[in-house]
Amino acid sequence: MPLPAAKPPDGATLFKQQCATCHTTNMSDAVRQGPSLYKVVGRHAGKADGFKYSAGFGKADFVWDDARLDAWLTNPQEVIPGSVMAYRQAKPETRAMIIAYLKELN
Repeated sequence: MPLPAAKPPDGATLFKQQCATCHTTNMSDAVRQGPSLYKVVGRHAGKADGFKYSAGFGKADFVWDDARLDAWLTNPQEVIPGSVMAYRQAKPETRAMIIAYLKELN
């Protein structure tokens, strides 16, 4: 009997696998290494209640949108010098699925 075809991961699964160690997706869980990403799309960078950002975020003057999130997930230190997020995602399709999931949280 052949094995069933593997289902590709969706944005929520990718987030859980790659982001949830450091980030939550609600406002009720305790803050982790990174801020909650609940309603991050449209939020001003460095402005999540209850989270102490690194110094680089003090100079960030933009709102998170698809393009900024894509650049951030590609290379956080290029978007905000002095940021401490170590995660980088080289695959555009993976970044797109994670961003689509984050947009669902708004």
